[in-house]
Amino acid sequence: MNDCLSRLDTLATVQRLTLASGAQVTFRRFGQGAPLVLLHGGHGNWKHWAANIELLCAHHEVWVPDMPGYGESDDLESNADLGLLVQAMCEALDTLFGASTAIDLAGFSFGGLVAATIASRRPVRRLALLGSAGHGGARRDYGQMVNWRAASTPEARRQALRDNLAAFMLFDARNIDETAVDIYEDACLYTRFRSKAISFSGDLAQTLERVSAPVLLIWGGEDVTADQPELFIKKIPAETVFRFEKISRAGHWVQWERAAQVNDLLEHWFAD
Repeated sequence: MNDCLSRLDTLATVQRLTLASGAQVTFRRFGQGAPLVLLHGGHGNWKHWAANIELLCAHHEVWVPDMPGYGESDDLESNADLGLLVQAMCEALDTLFGASTAIDLAGFSFGGLVAATIASRRPVRRLALLGSAGHGGARRDYGQMVNWRAASTPEARRQALRDNLAAFMLFDARNIDETAVDIYEDACLYTRFRSKAISFSGDLAQTLERVSAPVLLIWGGEDVTADQPELFIKKIPAETVFRFEKISRAGHWVQWERAAQVNDLLEHWFAD
């Protein structure tokens, strides 16, 4: 394992929680304090937050799961949808913290839509959504993704993944180091839940109508998954308390590409 990721793993306490269905959900816990849960994206796992965990766990008990159908967690039933995934995650969170305990919650990409839906169903103190899916707006043209599954060698596969990171996830190719490729490769190999159709929905604004927690919305200025996130902001219900931050020279995986800036925003948001 990559040295950076190995160090994080040594800091983590791994907990495998068994749901009523018998499926297990794997969480990694870091630090001490009020609970903060971080949800990964639709082609990911807990490592989507590798550049953020150590700073956030200085003042929080940070819980980072592989959601069902991802990474080290079990699959749900074969036709699992957003509703079943959210139900499973709510069950897991209620078991860990108690159904009446308000937690802090952040979600990236597809995990942003999952996090918002969770916040509409159980107590959440503060919510942060990064490059969230479900906005229903236009996306930028990022060209054809390389078929990494067709690569004939491990080296060719990693080059294909590096090309896809540059096209879809990150704005500046100089931010694609070996750790980023390791994280992306692991995510691609072990993602089973299919989130793409859900991510293209326009359900996020309607979901936020049912969220009472204040919401921090972060988008990279060059995020290909949202051409003009400002247009989504106009759809947010007037009663929703929110803050919008657009980070320049950052792509979709904003918490990796602009880790220092995002960490500062998250630290202050969840400290209030």
